Amino acid sequence: MRNILFICWLVSLISSPVLAQQSEVTPLFSKDLADMPGKEGVMITVTLPPDASDPVHRHNAHTFVYVLEGSIVMQVEGGKQVILTPGQTFYEGPNDVHTVGRNASKTVPAKFVVFFLKDKKSPLLELVK
Repeated sequence: MRNILFICWLVSLISSPVLAQQSEVTPLFSKDLADMPGKEGVMITVTLPPDASDPVHRHNAHTFVYVLEGSIVMQVEGGKQVILTPGQTFYEGPNDVHTVGRNASKTVPAKFVVFFLKDKKSPLLELVK
């Protein structure tokens, strides 16, 4: 049941006006962590079309990114902006605000895997104004 609710939530995220033409989110896996009560691991893939970007947001989770295809530009508030290519990684902490997340190319899509370690009650994404 939790997986069905998770997938419904991701579909609503994909169809939201903010992200509808920005990114394609595909749920891969979610697992309650028995030895860490109240925590879960969630894994998704994100595909960003050429020249697309995400709005400023936070995850309220330990967030690990692994680039599969293309290149992405990432930055958290107070951190350095980095360009990541296939095989490179990025980390966001639970208190980080993700200020820059975009495809570095104007012609090639970018695809990456994201793994979240989070409180089960916390949403995966929260927009920041």
